[in-house]
Amino acid sequence: MVKIGIPRALLYYQYYPMWKAFLEEMGAETVLSPPTTEPMLTAGSARVVGDTCLPVKVFIGHVLSLADKCDYIFIPAITSVRPKVYNCPKFLGLPETARATVPESPAIIDTHIDINKGEKELWQAIRKLGRLFTHDDSRIRRAVMIARQAHMDYRQLMSSQRLNSVQAMERMSASLQAKHKSSASPPTARHTIAVVGHPYILHDELISHRLVARLEQFQGEVLMPEMVSAEELESAVCGVVGRVYWAFEDELLGAAGHYLGNGVDGVIAVTAFGCGPDSLMLHIVGRQAKLSHTPYTSLVIDEHTADAGMVTRLEAFLDMLHRRKN
Repeated sequence: MVKIGIPRALLYYQYYPMWKAFLEEMGAETVLSPPTTEPMLTAGSARVVGDTCLPVKVFIGHVLSLADKCDYIFIPAITSVRPKVYNCPKFLGLPETARATVPESPAIIDTHIDINKGEKELWQAIRKLGRLFTHDDSRIRRAVMIARQAHMDYRQLMSSQRLNSVQAMERMSASLQAKHKSSASPPTARHTIAVVGHPYILHDELISHRLVARLEQFQGEVLMPEMVSAEELESAVCGVVGRVYWAFEDELLGAAGHYLGNGVDGVIAVTAFGCGPDSLMLHIVGRQAKLSHTPYTSLVIDEHTADAGMVTRLEAFLDMLHRRKN
């Protein structure tokens, strides 16, 4: 059986259930890299120039961890998944970055996805991927339908039951169900806090310094972008800036706009140092929070961010929420 590696970084948090469903329907075995560790981050950072953003450094570390464990590594080049809405350049050039920095990597499957080129081009890209396993187009189409349904179920599970990406993937794999049923909405929550940002930062416990877990320990109910439906996110973005310009803009700007309009106690925005689109969106989120008189703070992280600094910022923010409530 062909083994295909999938790095547990970047778009993994948005699309892994879909990718896994398609590849396994094609008869492949998916090999997932382990959660990020300090040595993985160090190894990834050593392979790229210093100006590379933190999420890409982490991603290269994950590719390195898979280099001797699979026959292929799946790294799609995703230009756009919605008409006239484009991804950050780091996603477009990710396969080439991985090839250049990890020469010992097995062959990279670099499926190019650009919805702006039309459905015919999209099908040809998926068909090319499927042809690695079979020449039966009907089998490829069946795998596409199964993968699409898996993605829809994943999104629906998160928005309907207020689960984050990690919880939803575990629920879909039928593990820890009892735990998530009891922990999805903590009954003792003192504060309702919206944490907005990209899942590849928020759910990577190393680079986020266990932000979500720390907030829950402080008796906070944590609301995240994936808990909001795609329609509500897009509506919130359009209500603030008129239309969506960048892919995944809704994860920060849309989620913040939605939660600010629904009376959360506070908003925390998290982004990686050096991200151009996010730096602009942080300014807009801060302005919206001020207009709604909602406590707001932003956390900009890189590989030098320390646990102590993160804890101090969170404690100060939660103390402000507590004093405001009383």
